[in-house]
Amino acid sequence: MEPVVRRVLVVEDDVTIAASIAARLRAEGFSVDVAHDGPAAVEAESSSEPDLVVLDVMLPGFDGLEVCRRIQGRRPVPVLMLTARADETDMLVGLGVGADDYLTKPFSMRVLTARVHALLRRVDRSSSAAGTRIVLGDLEIDVDQRRVARAGVAAQLTPIEFDLLVHFARRPRAVQPRERLLSEVWDWDVHGTSAGTRAVDSHIKALRRKLGADLIRTVHGVGYALEAGS
Repeated sequence: MEPVVRRVLVVEDDVTIAASIAARLRAEGFSVDVAHDGPAAVEAESSSEPDLVVLDVMLPGFDGLEVCRRIQGRRPVPVLMLTARADETDMLVGLGVGADDYLTKPFSMRVLTARVHALLRRVDRSSSAAGTRIVLGDLEIDVDQRRVARAGVAAQLTPIEFDLLVHFARRPRAVQPRERLLSEVWDWDVHGTSAGTRAVDSHIKALRRKLGADLIRTVHGVGYALEAGS
């Protein structure tokens, strides 16, 4: 049986950078579509339904943050966001609208492809755990259909938020260090970086906002623990 070819949508207004990213991903075996502005990106995502989106923040038409909001509102899809500034605010806003990971320009193509592969491995790992329903108190998680509700109220989570919640739910009340979350949920090879820990903290805030501030307890200096069902 022939291997499944993954489709990636590259959204970048700089034609040279977009072509370089697309060429490298095609060399890695991906099928790649390219868009150069916000409206074209939303249209391309809707028509091609890629497995992953590489998305620049600064775009004509409307920016990458709005693109991310719109595509995540239609269906959950992993998003690797590119930003030109090493600004924590840019990163936090990007993660807040549904991006799963981010890279600051300039970046190496080796790092970009490593992040793409890591995101897709996480999706595959999550899919292989299908068929599971987790109930912890008033929290209900349907892993197969990737649906979440608390006290009967459904919540729309991004792919990384859902996988992070499932990781916690399979170890209720166990303290999860940030480094372990980066390794086991994000599949990152590097641990303990300030950027990585900020990414974890941002997604925890998103889960609390969507499912309740009491859902996840902060263990200062260590990490987090899921309190549902206790």
